[in-house]
This record gives sequence, C-alpha cells and structure tokens, in this order.
Amino acid sequence: MRIVAGDFGGRRLKAVPGMQTRPTTDKVKEAVFNIIGPYFDGGQSLDLFAGSGGLSIEAVSRGIDRAVLIDRQYQAIKTIQDNITVTKAAERFDVIKGDAQRVLERLVTQQERFDLLFLDPPYAKQQIVKDIQRCDELQLLNPGCRVICETDMNADLPDDLPGFKLIRRQDYGITVITIYQKTAVEV
Repeated sequence: MRIVAGDFGGRRLKAVPGMQTRPTTDKVKEAVFNIIGPYFDGGQSLDLFAGSGGLSIEAVSRGIDRAVLIDRQYQAIKTIQDNITVTKAAERFDVIKGDAQRVLERLVTQQERFDLLFLDPPYAKQQIVKDIQRCDELQLLNPGCRVICETDMNADLPDDLPGFKLIRRQDYGITVITIYQKTAVEV
C-alpha cells in the first residue's frame, strides 16, 4: 500500500494488523481520486471509519488542507498515526479515537464543515445512508461536498438520496465505490 500521487506520492503506508479492517487497494484509491479530483485546491475531509488512514492521507497529499480521521479501534489509530508520520505533515491531520456517531456531535460544537466525506465502514456494520443523512442534519457538509462510499456488492446504495446527487457508481471486483455530491440548498 502506498500514497499514489501528490506531495507525498510513492511513500509506503502500513495496513492495520488483523482482519478487522480491509485497506482500500491502490488501484481503487487511484480510480476514486481520478473521479473526484484528481487534485484539490484546499478544503477539509472527514473519514468516519479511517482504518489505515490511506484515503485521507491521499486527499491531503493531493491538496486537501486538513483531514479529520475517526476510528474506534486502537490498532487502527496506531496505524493511522504511523502512516501520518511518513508525510512529515502531522499538523494537517486530526486523529480521533472513538465511535463515529459520538465524535460527530463533538465536530458540530467545533463548527467543523467538510468538502469530502469518506465512508468505508466494516461491511457487516454498514449504515451508510444513515451516516450521510446524520452528517447532513448536523450541517457538517459544505454545499458541493463529495461523499465517497466504499462497500461490498450487497450494500445496494440508492440512486436517489434527498439533498444529494449520485455522481458515479463503479464496481472493482467485490468492492463498489458510490460517489454522491451534496446539492446546493434551494431557497
């Protein structure tokens, strides 16, 4: 696993030990960023189930100013911190250990707003539509925010999601990437 492109391109990343997480492959990561970027002029990203942190690190490498990474598993947090070290830009990352739903409440009080939202929960615990709606209700997503969902083939995410437009759905073997964009609020 490596950082594919940008300021930190080519640097190696660690995977979380054990079987509780499955890192996004370099092929899928590159495809995702070719769809949503491939490069950014600032902004903030939020990763609710960060795992190894690879998606957020890739986003910062490609121009996102700051990434907030959340995971509840100790080994994932340790791996994320090790992976951030290889960037030599730790100040651009906030790593939070905790349950994603509880951390969202804290982000609201800090008046955080995001331009990218990564959702790659454990396949057995997917509630992606609820996670997107919750982030939207809490007003954590800027207009135009792109939501990148990584699921298995059984997730069956909807084409129509109120307040969001389906940008693309793509299969990569057993992995399915679904990308939504938050639509502007109609007044």
